[in-house]
Amino acid sequence: MTEEKNTTNKIVENNEEAIKFKGKYIRAIGSRKTASAEVRIYQNGKGMIAVNGLPAKKYFTADHIAILSQSLKLTGQQRDFDISIIVHGGGKKAQAEAARLGISRILIAMNKEIKLVLRAKDLVTRDARKKERKKPGLKKARRAPQWSKR
Repeated sequence: MTEEKNTTNKIVENNEEAIKFKGKYIRAIGSRKTASAEVRIYQNGKGMIAVNGLPAKKYFTADHIAILSQSLKLTGQQRDFDISIIVHGGGKKAQAEAARLGISRILIAMNKEIKLVLRAKDLVTRDARKKERKKPGLKKARRAPQWSKR
């Protein structure tokens, strides 16, 4: 699920080089609902996070960034890595949770002892809940039409 590669990842914003990552990285994929995220962690970084070519602060709100960096805060590695994330599908919150799962998977691949800390906060398991499908004769998945006596 995780693999190591050596490459340069340039992220361009408004025809300017915003963030430039170099060197080896570890890659993992996380998913939540219909969102999926490819996460690349570059070692010896400054704590910069880029999402779809933008700084994380421009792409996500502060609440989503808190979700995204939850596993880094638990392990105390917020400033150790540069992170490049490519997300698609779903909403912003599902994308942030998918990226969080990808980051957790990489941290576990780097250090197996971290798994116990992340497992205690339930950051290791993919959340499999999805929207329930609509049934025929109902207005939504479970919402029945209003009953009328006459």
